[in-house]
Amino acid sequence: MEGKSIKLGTGTVYKKTATGVYFYRYQINGKRKAVSLKTKNQDEAVLEAKKLVPVVNGTTLEVISAHVQHARGLTSTMKSLPLNLAWDKYSRHPDRAVPATVSEQDSYQATFNEFITFVGNNTTGIMDITPQIADEFAQKMRTQELGVDTHNRKIRRLRKIFDVLKEYRDGQNPFTAKSLFRKEREEQAHSIRRLSFTREQEQALLEALDNDKYKVMHKPEIKVVYYLGMFTGQRFKDCIMLRWDKIDLNRKRIWVKQFKTGKEVTIPIAPQLLDVLQEAKKWKCNGFVCQNVAARYNQENQAGKNTGNNLVNIDALRVIKWIGLEPSVKVPGRKKKVTVYGFHSLRHSFASHCAEAGVPKAVVMSILGTNSEIVDKYYTHIGDEAQEKAIQAITGSFASVSDRERITRVLSFIEKLPKKSKEMLKVEKLLRDN
Repeated sequence: MEGKSIKLGTGTVYKKTATGVYFYRYQINGKRKAVSLKTKNQDEAVLEAKKLVPVVNGTTLEVISAHVQHARGLTSTMKSLPLNLAWDKYSRHPDRAVPATVSEQDSYQATFNEFITFVGNNTTGIMDITPQIADEFAQKMRTQELGVDTHNRKIRRLRKIFDVLKEYRDGQNPFTAKSLFRKEREEQAHSIRRLSFTREQEQALLEALDNDKYKVMHKPEIKVVYYLGMFTGQRFKDCIMLRWDKIDLNRKRIWVKQFKTGKEVTIPIAPQLLDVLQEAKKWKCNGFVCQNVAARYNQENQAGKNTGNNLVNIDALRVIKWIGLEPSVKVPGRKKKVTVYGFHSLRHSFASHCAEAGVPKAVVMSILGTNSEIVDKYYTHIGDEAQEKAIQAITGSFASVSDRERITRVLSFIEKLPKKSKEMLKVEKLLRDN
């Protein structure tokens, strides 16, 4: 049947795709090789492959390779691309990934360099990277105490790079196998997650920011950033980069176009935040509300990578340490610590306080500008009562006695008391009026 694989005495004739040409596959020294027979006709392909069988049964890989190339004129038209030249090709390719930050672009290159180091020979060709090599690299990463997300991001980067460089390969992308990726459940045992601040902790943060004994660069502006995070629920960068033209102190409104999502939200200004912003207005700056912190946040190195964001984040974490909280903790199986308290915790707190106050979920989402897990996390309690009633119903313990019957029973008990205090008489009257 046309298209069916055909086994020969040595090797197999097969097609990679239904409409493609036939290939001849054979093994030498335990390694599988394949050459194109350059025909879509099955009979022609078998004849050509049979001419190669004697050569394949030769003595050495070098001799076989030379004879195969000579006998069939199969010198590959595919251009060879060694690993040490691959990044240059990839970085100029129109289909390359275009991350939003220089940092992520650098991460692509760093991951690729890590893979080259693992291979151990930077002159190895892109076409020589097999799924087995990719799997071995993934297995090695599993020993490096990386988080699941970090591991999977590296695999996705390599998959993208090899996909872009597919013209230098003859076969599937070696990084497509699902087995290369780790599963989230591998970290189910880790109960360490981002925490929200309590109201007491938030108050302690504000008091520490007003305490002259604590020092941090541009402290008055850092204070404003904290107030913005606490009373608007916005992300760190959105608070730092807020401009005066996005604030209407008379109407008591703030407009934020979020950097991460591109969504624009409008937020009422809380009285505490209004006081701080009116004080900040005395700085007489026209652009950013926190101009010095914003300038520091936007610092870049010579390669164009943002370096200032980390510096400002360290300042924000310093404030959290002032109140005795440790921002990150060590988790078994991970090289890096896991953050539990950070500026982003204010966003969690905002959602938590709204949920406790009974603010509708849709309203909170209109302020936070997202349907992220943060909102869902703190609004699960809305269904708790209904769930508890459901459990009580199926166990037979739910409302088997009516409220009126309970009142009747209590009144019957009170009537039988030999002596009633003034308080008990009041209770009896309230129950009868009910």
